[in-house]
Amino acid sequence: MRPELHAEWTKVRTVTGAAWLLLALVALTAAVSAAAAATATCTSARCNYDAVKLSLMGIQVSQAIVAILAVLAISGEYSTGMIRTTLTAMPRRATVLAAKAAVLIGLTMAAGIIAVLASVLAGRLILPGNGFTLAHGYPPLSLADGPTLRAAAGSVLYLVLIALLSLGIAAAVRDSAAAIGAVLGVLYLFPIIGSMIRDPDWQRLLWRISPMNAGLTIQATIDLTDLPLDPWAGLGVLTAWAAAALLTGGLLLRLRDA
Repeated sequence: MRPELHAEWTKVRTVTGAAWLLLALVALTAAVSAAAAATATCTSARCNYDAVKLSLMGIQVSQAIVAILAVLAISGEYSTGMIRTTLTAMPRRATVLAAKAAVLIGLTMAAGIIAVLASVLAGRLILPGNGFTLAHGYPPLSLADGPTLRAAAGSVLYLVLIALLSLGIAAAVRDSAAAIGAVLGVLYLFPIIGSMIRDPDWQRLLWRISPMNAGLTIQATIDLTDLPLDPWAGLGVLTAWAAAALLTGGLLLRLRDA
């Protein structure tokens, strides 16, 4: 698999768009998280905010950038016809997809760690000035705190899984615009439908199977017993979606002509 990894890494290094997307991922995550922290206020011990989740709000926006990066990792080659050269030079198609996934995991994890650390730091600096103080039940955010560390690390894993989900869908769809639309539809359609349904049982079911809603439970640090899913179980739902997308995309990649 070493030649495939080297080839995919070379492609990423020589395409400027990937670097800009990774920078945008870090900047947007930190900016949105800082803005969310700046607009929230806590005037008493009953404000009932999840300060950690609030500080990681930028993940909900920047996941779209991760999806675009992952989709372009394979659909961009289809649009230029370069995929024929790739598969001629490296005929083991499953290995090619695995190499793309491995490079994508490394890039997303590196950028995600920086973005999450910047978001937590922004929350630590901004929230106390808005009333999120120890007197109101909010100690300063710290990765030494178990739930905070779990939410931060889980947010990075969430972005990685979104990247793998997007890569699998792009391998199946092949067209960049259609793949990005499909990914965003999978992420945002369940919450939209859930908000339109009045039946609480159906709302709960849609919430539990939604890759975004379920996956983002990993950020929750308060009122965990009220959640439809345990945080790690929620991330497991997203893992299942990503695995299904990759398996489908890999199978179609093997069966279809380039």
